[in-house]
Parts: sequence; C-alpha cells; structure tokens
Amino acid sequence: MFGSLGLPELLILLAIVVLIFGVNKLPKLGKGLGEGIRNFKSSVRTEEKTASDENGQDATKDANNT
Repeated sequence: MFGSLGLPELLILLAIVVLIFGVNKLPKLGKGLGEGIRNFKSSVRTEEKTASDENGQDATKDANNT
C-alpha cells in the first residue's frame, strides 16, 4: 500500500497534516496514534493466546477421548 509512496509524497502528506492539525497538536496526535497501535497489538496478542489456549485444550480433549 505504501510501497509506491516516495519521499516527495510523504513530505506533502506531512505538510497537509501540519496544516490541518497545527504544529502544537502534532505531539498529542502522535501520542494518541501510538497508544492506539499499542492497544491494537495488545488485543491481537491476547486473542491469539486465547485462541491457541482453546486449540490446545481441544487437542487435549481429543487425545483423552481416543
């Protein structure tokens, strides 16, 4: 998706973001974005662990039933 974006395109996007949000709000915006990504990754890890635990329990039940 972002593979075709070069440096000029990224600089234009940065300029647009600065114009829309202003220089003073950029740190808050970055912090919020970072926290959102961190929470998303944490949720994905939790779901993967839950799914693997459930699969492990199912495999144990199947092994005990045979």
